Amino acid sequence: MHWAVISRSAEHTRRLGNSLGKLLQGGEIIGLVGELGTGKTCFVRGLTEGLEVSQETWIRSPTFTLVNEYHGRLPIYHIDLYRIESTDELEELNLREYLYSNGVSLIEWFEYFPADQVDDHLEIELAYREGSKRQVTFIPHGARYEELVNALRQTNKY
Repeated sequence: MHWAVISRSAEHTRRLGNSLGKLLQGGEIIGLVGELGTGKTCFVRGLTEGLEVSQETWIRSPTFTLVNEYHGRLPIYHIDLYRIESTDELEELNLREYLYSNGVSLIEWFEYFPADQVDDHLEIELAYREGSKRQVTFIPHGARYEELVNALRQTNKY
């Protein structure tokens, strides 16, 4: 069952990410979907804080590097598929090495990822609403992610 929240600001979006990061245990695959500027990287910044990445670490979208690795309580693999133009390019990234590790894989532009490559995962959609508001929708795929979304809902009574 999905859960949707209206984020009132970038700070609110970051706090949602932070709450989710605190719940992660390793091995999670999180796909982020949304237009440019909807707050995907902002959400990732909060999530890395929740995973205890140093606040001095510059969390940026890996649009040109494609994969950024961060180290906190767990390894974090921040993947950006915006510039991927073919399945050959995607295969060259060897994403399975990241996805099926004990770290947390965060994939921006998840809609460009082949649907048959992962089964269980958490999809997070960010969409524009009026002004600076965003709708953040958590869509679990698999029992593990349903439990994760339920735990997140319990810790964030908005």
